[in-house]
Amino acid sequence: MDLATIIGITVGAAVIAFAIFMGGSFGAFVDAPSVLIVIGGGFAATLIRFPLAGVLNALITGGRVAFTHKKVEPRELIDKIAQMGDIVRRQGPLGLEGIDFDEPNLRKGAQYIADGYDGAFIRESMELERDQYLARLSEGQRVFKSLGDAAPAFGMIGTIVGLVQMLGNMDDPSKIGPAMAVALLTTLYGAVLANLICLPVADKLTAKLDVEEVNQTLIIDGIMSIRDGKSPNLIREMLVAYLPEHQRETEPELKAA
Repeated sequence: MDLATIIGITVGAAVIAFAIFMGGSFGAFVDAPSVLIVIGGGFAATLIRFPLAGVLNALITGGRVAFTHKKVEPRELIDKIAQMGDIVRRQGPLGLEGIDFDEPNLRKGAQYIADGYDGAFIRESMELERDQYLARLSEGQRVFKSLGDAAPAFGMIGTIVGLVQMLGNMDDPSKIGPAMAVALLTTLYGAVLANLICLPVADKLTAKLDVEEVNQTLIIDGIMSIRDGKSPNLIREMLVAYLPEHQRETEPELKAA
């Protein structure tokens, strides 16, 4: 579970709610037409840009990454891959059959080695899996970015609608208040939806995309090194290149090697 996302959304919502309660009634900030304009209009604009299946998958991917995101450090992957290389060296490829890995592509690569697949097939298959995974993350990022861009725009549209309604009913004071509520609350809803949910999730997906591109390439190179029969120490030294410079200097296993 990603506590940063939960804490961020909770604190942001609490600050807004506290400000509302300090200034008046919470019910005054609830307006169904404003919600319809911002959320309905934002999703409609996003559906125009992306296919329906892509939007639904992006929402699932975004929710999974935002709320259950578990960062996998390249150093952890290097350690696991080096251990796999040691197992293959001692027990042969079949020694990987009884080992379970949390990372799906690493698990698939281990199974390929255990089954004795050709190296070219292993690389092609794992690169395809990596590219599809990164494409899903990229599409999720673009969908949430689209929602984040559309929400304030429809908030402004709602503001214009409310002002037109208000000016068209200046002779009826009872209709001025609801029209003014639509004019102001749509801007509020659009800003909150964009800046508290959509754009932060889009940024988190971007960060996840950058991390996973490195991790998945590291996994492919590690699996191919094991498949080629390289020693665990050599595999570790090759994969340490994926680490940032400051982490390479403190890599304990590299010093031991």
